[in-house]
Amino acid sequence: MFSYLKEYFDYKAFLLCLALVIIGLMLIYSATFDINNAANFHKQSLWAGLGFIIMLVMAFIPLRTVQRLSFAFYFTTLTILVVVLIVGSTIKGSKSWFGVGGIGGQPSEFAKIATVLAFASYLSKTDVSISQFKHLVIALSIFVVPMFLILVEPDLGTTIVFFATLLPLLYWAGVSSFILIAVLVPIIIALGALLGTAQFLIASVLGAALLYFFRENRFAFAVAFGVALAIGLSVQIVYEHMHVYQQKRITTFLNPEADQLGAGYNVVQSKIAIGSGGFIGKGYLKGTQTQLNYIPEQWTDFIFCVLGEEFGFLGASLALAMFAALSLHGLRIANISKNKFGSVSAIGITGILTTHIVINSGMAMGLMPVIGLPLPFMSYGGSALIADMMMVGLLMNVYANRKEY
Repeated sequence: MFSYLKEYFDYKAFLLCLALVIIGLMLIYSATFDINNAANFHKQSLWAGLGFIIMLVMAFIPLRTVQRLSFAFYFTTLTILVVVLIVGSTIKGSKSWFGVGGIGGQPSEFAKIATVLAFASYLSKTDVSISQFKHLVIALSIFVVPMFLILVEPDLGTTIVFFATLLPLLYWAGVSSFILIAVLVPIIIALGALLGTAQFLIASVLGAALLYFFRENRFAFAVAFGVALAIGLSVQIVYEHMHVYQQKRITTFLNPEADQLGAGYNVVQSKIAIGSGGFIGKGYLKGTQTQLNYIPEQWTDFIFCVLGEEFGFLGASLALAMFAALSLHGLRIANISKNKFGSVSAIGITGILTTHIVINSGMAMGLMPVIGLPLPFMSYGGSALIADMMMVGLLMNVYANRKEY
């Protein structure tokens, strides 16, 4: 029994997940300690227990069963995403929450996992080749459909996670460099358009140069650049049709100090909290910004500032090192897995977790836009925590079956 567990049980992923969840519970307790909001800590503890059970189930269920059920899971989440658009609850301007009898959550958290598994299942078919245009279009459509439904909610943050996960998946699947560049260039040009006319022109020239350098033929170059340019030119139109809170998030990212008492308040206060923690922090339950509740609902998207203030640069760096270790471990699992479905799934799961980590910690430090993404394993929220632990369970499963084709 011991030799079996030593060979097939992924202790590294298990212990890293367990440690991060415990740290998250400590931070949530601290963030709610002085405002008589202990109910959130108790709820998160229950969700952590449920997530632990789901993680172990996902770790030990046969990988072939996961692959066989992947499309059923995918279409189920698509159905729920449609239902949530019809009868879902609107929270912070986004109709993304679904509840029945007081119990609910965000189906988009599980749609990310389902999409990655469906994508991996499709590519693992023996008669599918990503180099063929028909198969590439089908693979992309697996991502585009849930992305569109989530964008309609609108949930810009989760849409970005989908896009950021798609890129490494395409690379891992073996698409050409030109296709990867063709996917990236519209984003570069769109960002340039948000910054101003001069930046838009510079981004357009840079995008054209990249596409021309990696071109497969002149026609493909012309089509890709034309699409990218059209997207860049439409940015202002899209911006004008966004919700006011979404516009404020974009302008706050470009200049957080411009509205310190409004849209930029959380970012400014978060930076103050993290900076005031110094090297070793103020001590657990002793953070001034945290205990005086300067940041509204800091136990959710801005949980990282609690970590930075109370445990300082040293504690925040240790937590980020643990996150990095989990991401690198996920890449290693993908690399050593002989099963294509498992390998692609591991890349997708690692992409989801890493995107959340980078954006959430970055927005707490004012380096990323505030787009409402939780910090994996730490931010308050049942759907996110259970989905995170479910993904770790899948990584453990791929590791256990790494030698099987």
